[in-house]
Amino acid sequence: MSEAIRIKVFEIIAEQAVLDVSDISPEQTLEDLGIDSMGLVESIFAIEEAFDIQIPFNANDPRQGGFDISTVATIVEAVSKLVAGQAQ
Repeated sequence: MSEAIRIKVFEIIAEQAVLDVSDISPEQTLEDLGIDSMGLVESIFAIEEAFDIQIPFNANDPRQGGFDISTVATIVEAVSKLVAGQAQ
């Protein structure tokens, strides 16, 4: 996983959670960070824009769609895979 991707995803999540990046840890869930469903959607849009990627995300059922949002670490991993796939 690229450190630059990790840092940017943490920054986006921290902004949505209104926290410092240093307050975010990989094992936390978005719910742990106080990010609601609207914040999740805004985070997804911000990540798509930052990395110029399309995230397979269903706002009506976030657990569906193939994009793992279970923890901050899984989000970073999924974004890394999408970015790597785009480079090919």
